[in-house]
Amino acid sequence: MSAALEVEGLSVAYGKVEALQRASLRVAEGSIVTVIGPNGAGKTTLLGAIMGLLPSHGALRYAGASLEGTSTEDRVELGLCLVPERRELFAGLSVEDNLRLGAFRRRREGARAIGTGLEQVYSRFPRLKERARQLAGTLSGGERQMLALGRALMARPRLLLLDEPSLGLAPRLVREIYLIIADLKGTGVSMLLVEQNARAALQVADYGYVLETGEIALEGAAAELAGNPRVVETYLGLSSAAR
Repeated sequence: MSAALEVEGLSVAYGKVEALQRASLRVAEGSIVTVIGPNGAGKTTLLGAIMGLLPSHGALRYAGASLEGTSTEDRVELGLCLVPERRELFAGLSVEDNLRLGAFRRRREGARAIGTGLEQVYSRFPRLKERARQLAGTLSGGERQMLALGRALMARPRLLLLDEPSLGLAPRLVREIYLIIADLKGTGVSMLLVEQNARAALQVADYGYVLETGEIALEGAAAELAGNPRVVETYLGLSSAAR
């Protein structure tokens, strides 16, 4: 399959501390790729560098074209979209206003196209339609994550970068969010998903990477990683004998 994203030898440093060290990965078109690892491994740094939010060294190619010298705004225009770890919603605005802001880059398409996008998001997230006039700051944790995903979808992304979508959610809500992520694959959008919740991520992903202290330590098909004894014992909370 052709690649939506190719990362080769990507490094990011904070002063003298190298947070990401020559990381390489590939996201095939229409696939879900996950990067799992402990807190502080460099997962969020990786997404920040891909979006152009952090200075980095190495090669980044999107749909075959180099992203070198491309601003964050231009990357968004090209179809990259980041759902950040802390959602970054506009708490004082309504759910619908947050969604409409997600379609800012599509403003030239006109009100009808934006309205169609809204209805598509509401169809996927009925709870958001129920709370369309409610302030985003009053939503529950699960609803905030749905709104963050819905806002990203309003931009009609080709590559969706998801940073810890399960963070702070109860197990029932984690399952709900991951069912939505799995369903999104059917729309053709490619996804790069970084998570500490390795179990949830590997269940939905096609391919996975393990990032430890800024370096890619393991990679493979998600099903293979889920059965790897090292991954099982370190990230899935089970010993090999208990599986």
